[in-house]
Amino acid sequence: MKRIKTMIAEDERLAREELAYLLEQEPDIELLPHAANGRELLELVPLRQPDVVFLDVHMPELEGLQAARMLKASPISPLIVFTTAYDEYAVEAFGLNAIDYLLKPYSHMRLKETLQRIRSRVQEGQATPKEEAYDVALQAASYPSTEAAPRSMRGKLLFDDGDKHVLVDPEAILYAVREERVIRIWTAEGQRITSKSTLQELEEKLASYSFFRPHRSYLVNVNRIAELSPWQNGAYNIVLKDEQRTMIPLSREAARDLFRLLREA
Repeated sequence: MKRIKTMIAEDERLAREELAYLLEQEPDIELLPHAANGRELLELVPLRQPDVVFLDVHMPELEGLQAARMLKASPISPLIVFTTAYDEYAVEAFGLNAIDYLLKPYSHMRLKETLQRIRSRVQEGQATPKEEAYDVALQAASYPSTEAAPRSMRGKLLFDDGDKHVLVDPEAILYAVREERVIRIWTAEGQRITSKSTLQELEEKLASYSFFRPHRSYLVNVNRIAELSPWQNGAYNIVLKDEQRTMIPLSREAARDLFRLLREA
């Protein structure tokens, strides 16, 4: 039995340990030392020469997609399986010849499918046709299992909050605020989530919901607005429908757009 040398490139410890545990159950998988960011991966690949890398899309120092582009152009180019909590990068990932795209939290059944593709490529040297890869990308973007998503899971967003993963109903989000290199997301239940995503990325994910950018550092759920309170120089404060009556700054320029949006609703 050929041993498949496998490397995990993942900065989140819990996600890394979960994937490593699942891979350790496979007798033909040989786990190599992991990489905690894209730069470490580029240093380890020439030394360890993995057959396949499970590569997180979002990592510090060098993003997974950037690292994959650099590996693709290098003499040693392992198979790539992208791993992420988000689905919008699937088609771009397959443009980099990724063999698969896994969504977090990992499904053991879905991982088994990925391993079958890896074994086929490594042991038999079979190339995945371009059309098949594109179909796999679309399938992978839908849900990390071959079965339909449970009704209670549909529409929910998955966030990395420190060492844990948190599922959030977008409608339950009150607002999000950018603080240095992270965003803080507050829900109607008083939950606070810290995410490494950018505010722009969150805004894109919530594009089909009623969210508004009142200030460059804030994103607010329009359905959770209680009132608009005049402040100074044409600016306002947004008062939310929570117990604390949280106030969010509304710039003068954004105020015009928000009033227009509310009048048309």
